[in-house]
Parts: sequence; C-alpha cells; structure tokens
Amino acid sequence: MTSAAPSGAEQRRLREAGTTGAGWRRWGPYLSDRQWGTVREDYSADGEAWTYLGHDQARSRAYRWGEDGIAGFSDDQQWMCLAVAMWNGRDPILKERFFGLTNAEGNHGEDVKEYYFHLDATPTHSYQRMLYKYPQREFPYGDLVATNRSRSRTEFEYELLDTGVFAENRYFDVVVEYAKAGPEDVLLRITAHNRGPDPADLRLLPTLWFRNTWSWGSNGNRPHLREVPGVPGASVVAATHHRLGDRWLLCQGAHRLLFTSNDTNAERLFGTPNPSPYVKDGIDRFVVGGDDTAVNPAATGTKVAVDVAMTLPPGGSATIRVRLTDEAVVAGRPDARTDPQAFDEIVQQRRDEADEFYRDLLAPELSDDERQVVRQALAGMLWSKQYFGYDVEQWLGEHGLDPLEARGVRNGDWFHLLAHDVISMPDTWEYPWFAAWDLAFHAVTLGMVDLAFAKAQLDLLLSRRYLHPNGQIPAYEWNFSDVNPPVHAWATYLLYELEKSRTGRGDRAWLENAFHKLAKNFTWWVNRKDVDGRNVFQGGFLGLDNIGVFDRSAPLPTGGHLDQADGTAWMALYCQNMLQIAVELAEEDPVYLEQAQTFFEHFAWIAVAVNHTSGKAETMWDEEDGFFYDLLRRPDGSATRLRVRSMVGLLPLAAATVIGPEVTGKYPELLADAQGFIARHPSVAAVSSEGRPRGERGYHLLALFDEPRLRRILERMLDEEEFLSPYGIRSLSRHHAAQPYDLEVDGRRFQVSYQPAESDTGMFGGNSNWRGPIWFPMNVLMIRALLNLHVCYGDDFTVECPTGSGTRMTLFEVAREIANRLTRIFLPGEDGHRPCYGGQSVFAGDDHWRDLVTFSEYFHGDNGAGLGASHQTGWTGLVAVLPHLFAGLTSEDLLERGLIGVRRERSGGDVR
Repeated sequence: MTSAAPSGAEQRRLREAGTTGAGWRRWGPYLSDRQWGTVREDYSADGEAWTYLGHDQARSRAYRWGEDGIAGFSDDQQWMCLAVAMWNGRDPILKERFFGLTNAEGNHGEDVKEYYFHLDATPTHSYQRMLYKYPQREFPYGDLVATNRSRSRTEFEYELLDTGVFAENRYFDVVVEYAKAGPEDVLLRITAHNRGPDPADLRLLPTLWFRNTWSWGSNGNRPHLREVPGVPGASVVAATHHRLGDRWLLCQGAHRLLFTSNDTNAERLFGTPNPSPYVKDGIDRFVVGGDDTAVNPAATGTKVAVDVAMTLPPGGSATIRVRLTDEAVVAGRPDARTDPQAFDEIVQQRRDEADEFYRDLLAPELSDDERQVVRQALAGMLWSKQYFGYDVEQWLGEHGLDPLEARGVRNGDWFHLLAHDVISMPDTWEYPWFAAWDLAFHAVTLGMVDLAFAKAQLDLLLSRRYLHPNGQIPAYEWNFSDVNPPVHAWATYLLYELEKSRTGRGDRAWLENAFHKLAKNFTWWVNRKDVDGRNVFQGGFLGLDNIGVFDRSAPLPTGGHLDQADGTAWMALYCQNMLQIAVELAEEDPVYLEQAQTFFEHFAWIAVAVNHTSGKAETMWDEEDGFFYDLLRRPDGSATRLRVRSMVGLLPLAAATVIGPEVTGKYPELLADAQGFIARHPSVAAVSSEGRPRGERGYHLLALFDEPRLRRILERMLDEEEFLSPYGIRSLSRHHAAQPYDLEVDGRRFQVSYQPAESDTGMFGGNSNWRGPIWFPMNVLMIRALLNLHVCYGDDFTVECPTGSGTRMTLFEVAREIANRLTRIFLPGEDGHRPCYGGQSVFAGDDHWRDLVTFSEYFHGDNGAGLGASHQTGWTGLVAVLPHLFAGLTSEDLLERGLIGVRRERSGGDVR
C-alpha cells in the first residue's frame, strides 16, 4: 500500500466532478457489448430471452431499454450513442456488435467469440483505449455455432482461434481511443493496423445514433440528425435531442455520410411493411448488400455512419479522427477542430495524464509486470460501466399484465424497481446486467480509483428505486428475488475506512444512511432465511451456483431444508460489519452503541448455533473430518451432513473480525454490556471463553471457531491435495477427484466430484462452475480473515504451508502467499506464458498478443487457465487490490496498529 498524491490532472477532474458538478462523468463507455438476449428486452410469452431477440435480429430490431455497440460511448442516460462498426469485404453482415453464443448454443453456456482487450482507462473517462482483433477472412459465424453446439460439456470450447481465421496473421488490429477535451467535447481516434502478409481492404464506420425512445407508445419528441454541408476537410453531422440539446459530430476528411433511422425493420423480421424504408439495418444493407435505397438521400435520420474505405498494405495502418462536441459547427466555414495535429496533441495529453494518474496511484514496490496487470485490470473495470435501463412496472404492463397482480411472472414482485443508471457490470457481454454481490466487490476495487463512484454504486442497491419494500436487495435481472450473499455492509465499511484514510475524515452521513438501509436488509434475512428461528441460515444457491449436491434454490428432492454453512457464515460476517459501522457512528451519536450491542448479540447467538454440541441434534461442524458441512434436515426431523468439502465449509473462516483496543477503551460500557450478556447466557459463554484471545495488544476476535478448529480448517485449506492450488484456493477440494461425494434419494443418484475446469452439469445454466475452480472474491475474503486472525494470534501462531511441506508460516505470511499465487495467474513466466491463457501459445509467442490480458470469471483449479466469462474483470478486478495490500506491508505494522490502524495511516488497496 502506498500514499497516492492527488495532484494530477485526472485527480483535479475527479474533484471538479465531485465538488462543482462538472460533468466529467456524463460521457463514458456506457454502451453494453450485448443488449440482445437480455431479460429486459424479452417480451415473449414463455420467458425465453435468448431466443426472443437473438444476434441475428439485433441488427434489424430497435431495442426497448438500451443499446449496444463495439467500443461504444454514450451519455449517462444513453440518449445518444457513438461506436465503431467495420466491414472486411467478406463478412455476410456489418460488424456492429460482438458475436457470441447463446446459453443453448455453447457447450458451457453463453460465450462471446471475439478477441478484444481493454488496455487503459481513467475514472472520468478522459482517456480510454481498447483493442479489437478483426479477422480479414469471413467471420465463421456458422462454424462457431455448429461446432460448439455439437460438443459435450466434457469437451473444450471451440474458440475463434481454433477456427483458423487468424492464420498467417490475416487480421486487423483496430485500436479505439477516446479523449475528452472538455466534459462535453469527446474525441474518438480509430487506428487500424494490417497484421497480414498482403494488402487488405477495410471499411471503418464510426456511427452515431439515438436510443429509440419514440416507438413505445409515449409522446416523446423524436430527435434528428442532419448533414452540415460545406465544411472544408471534414464530414459533419448536426444532432438535436430535446434533452441533450444540440451536438455536432466532425470527422476528418470528406467521406460519405450514411443516414438511416433506428427503427425496427418489420419487413425483414415479421413480413409486415415498414412505415419508412430507412430502418436500423439500413447501413448494413448499403455497405454489405450494396442496396442504395437503404440509406436516406435527404441526409437526415436518427442513425448515421461515416463511411471510410481504405486499403492497408502489409504492416500498414490508417487513422480516423472523430469529434463529438456541444460547440456549434457552421456550414460552409472551415473548422480548426478537424486539424489532425491539434487533435492528436489532445489525445496524447490525455494519455500522458493517464500515465501520471497511475504513476501516482500504483505502489512503487510493484514490478513492471505487476503494474501492467493492475492497470489493465482497472481499465477493464472502468470500461465495464454500462447504462442499465429497466422500469419493471412499465415492462410488466407492456406484457399485458397488471403489475400489481403479476405474481408468478419473472420479476413480478419487483414492480417498484426503476433503473436508469450507470452501473458496474460483471461482464458487458456475458453478464450485461448488475448482480448484487458482484457489485459489492466491484465497489471495493473501484474505490482505488474513484471513491465517489464506488460509494454511489452501493447507494443504488440500497436506494428505494432498487431495494424491495420488504428489505430484500435485488439479485440480478433473471430473478431479482434470488438471494445473493450479504456482503454490502462489508463493502460499505471498507469504503468508509478507505476514504477516512485518504482524507482524514470519513463520510459519516453516507455511512449513517447506508446503515439504516442495511439494517432493513438484515431484518429481511433474519425474518426470511432462518426457517425455524435457531440462528442457522439458509438462502439458496447464494451465488455459488452448482456447488451443492442439489440445486439449493429449488425444492429439495428429499423435502425439508438445508442448514447452510455459508448462509450462516455470511450472516455472522454481516453482524460483525454492522457492529463495526454502529461503533463508528457512535462517535458522534452514542445511541448507536445500543445498535452495536444488538449486532454483537446476534453474532453471539449464531456462534452458539454453529458450535452447540449438547443434546442429540446434528450440527454443521464435523469433528471427525474437522470441517463445516451443510446439514440436510428432513421432514421427519432427521438430519444428515452433506460431506462435500467445498468453499461452503471454508466460509465460516471468513467471519473473523477484530475489535481493536481503541473501541473498548473509548466505549467501556460496550465491553461491559458484552461481558454481562456472556455471563447471563452459559451457552454463549461456552463458545466465547475459549480460543478467542484478546491478543498481546488488546484486540478482541469475533469468530465462529476456536483455535483447535481453526488449525484443522487451515490444515485442509492449505493442503495442495485439497484446496491449495498453485494459483489460489479452490472452490472444491481436490480430494473429491478420487472420492466423489454420492447421495441416493428415492432411487436417484446425486454426485459431486472435483472438476477443475468447466461444469459438466446444466445447473444454473451450466455457464459457471464452483466444483473446483478458483474464484477471486472467495479468496479475497479468506485473505481478509487470515490478516484479522494474525492480528490476534500474532507471530507465535504458525501453520504448515503447504500442509505437509515442513515449511511453517505465520497467518500473515499465509495470506501473502495466497495473494501471490492469485496474482501469478496473470504474470508471464520465464517463457512469456501467462497461466490465465491456458494452452493458447499465441499469447506468449506473438508480439501483437503478448501483453494483452483478460480477466476471466474463474480459473482452472490446477493450471490457472481463465474460464467462464472472458472479460469479467468485475470481481476478478480484485487482483488490482492485492499487490497494493502487501506492497511494503509488514507483520510488525499489522501487529502494532491492527488492520484499522494500518488502514488509516496508509492509502491504497485494502480488503479489511
């Protein structure tokens, strides 16, 4: 961790955006990579979103709720969009959006089949850069669909590189850069490089259009675009929108402007006449099909492309310069803003300022390779901010339903939800919708570069437009009523402390506002997810998809219910975080001490339930195995431990939080009340008096285990034949490779086996796998727990790491070792190979691929190869936090001041 000097140009823009209201964040990369195949665009009777509006229809059908495009920019309400289209002279369609497989087409679910890389970005989007690799041969759409569809779940996916389309380097590198001359003055520079051995034709089409808000029964004004003629050396479009006002698009050079309208081509899709011949796919029909009647000769419409044709020699390149501004362009007059030298100077200046921003931000202790990984991870996070529009009440009404009577319909219970916001997405192609617990982890990483935006993301989920009146946080658009882990209090307190460490003062008003809404959500958990009131929690799949023996979100084949080790651990952590927030708020209002005591007592009863050993009732702790398991409770009152050694049983380790001496010293009444509560309840005393050391410096540890159990859990977690991979902690023990867990119910056999790569089951769509791979969010929570435990147990507490190796480490050293293994996934080895790319040798051996990193959804449990969504920087972006957490941090620092003390003296990444 290191102190960032907030003195550069980008820091000034961030301050201006936060203090003067300057609109530096108004324009950004807010276009989705995929709007088709989403729930909000689904108006089918059967709820089959993937088939209602697919990729083939996307070029012809106007979207209802948002837009998509390649390397797109828009305003924060997505009234106006700017993106890049292209054609290689061979493809059957214009390349306007990235292609991928639907959930049914992919042998492991939905999957984008393109190569694009987010290379750089600043938090105000004053500079953005990405790269797309566009084949010169015909894009193999049909081959990708047919071959992947024919493969089983046990086979590898068929990737674009596998098709041979990139053979002989016959492709274009298309580099897209955005730079802002001012909040409302956006520069777009597109540079195409021919990497092939022969001259190659390319048409680049920077495209400007309005989101269609006029075709849905409203009386909204229809915006319009028109050509501005006679500007020497430039192609110019004037845009008028009743909310945005007037804008002008300038492209260097005299090129043909292709006008059409962003309206559905009903004739192509439904066989019914179009009101106008100029429809959404008009530019595609003109460029690819040569249909001169498809574009408007009157040079007006709601969608326009600048048609720039070029032939690039081998190794050659060409550049297009486009500018979108709110400053008027006058017909017939020269405009200096088309000057290429002045344009390039602005782009270079913003790029230099981005370098300055990250030079100040990133710890000097980081290696060059680490700095590259961290910067590209943050670039991916910032490129993955997307406009998300979804008015559920209106959507239900458009289905012909009474929103108040729509129970049993997808999201029918969420008619209050009204979204029109820029949100950090897990992956803007594979998951172009917010996911509640993902977003909490996103906020932690984004807090490194833009605290205001990170805090606003957590605010959204807790706002009355999102939070259900009953207190539930919406999960994700496929089912808002599903349940994600409650990590938002942890993220909230972390961001509060991060800001306090940087500025010397936390945002108490923000923290207090969040606390009250989190308390409402906490109450929902207590009332809805503790079936029999025993302080043992359920919750369903809780984000871990296929980790269980059964689909944990569906009725159990046995009847009854599951007592979930992870659900209970999440609630223990929730209690701890709410206690921390209440203590912080008590600094100015002592009434919050009562709240702190309440959350301590909630935690204490959960600890009792987890550790209670008297009587005949089965518990989640298995003394023989030294591990926590889910407990299957049958209708007849019997109970069975489901002995699957998985992340579910490690999660109780995550509920380990330190209360420092500064708290007990300042609020002796809080300590006295806690001691009195323990004394009054022998069952609480039994689990509170042993194994919870105060530490040499007066730290108090809140945890669900004592020292003997901790050692037994760590023995398994740090065993390379179980959980410890060369690249982090696996989600399922490797023990189950040779010994799968089997359960028979009424003649049906259920099995869980170690699968380090992709899932062999269709549970939860089959597009993710928690039965062996490495997932960053879980690993980060394990690291947090280990650091907290180290603060209390100190340097004298050591364990073998790896188990059986004879090497002993403190818990601080174990945490650092896990962080290093995670980071190693993305770092090049001596041969230049990065584990994240698996067997794809081109990324190690080709200069034009070598330094390109993507941040996948999860990683192979044995070799670290990236799996799942290939651009889910989202929570995998946490890799940007890890080097900062340990840069220059020593065990002595940690033990002397504790995590809170260290946090307040040092700025940078943190996972406390």
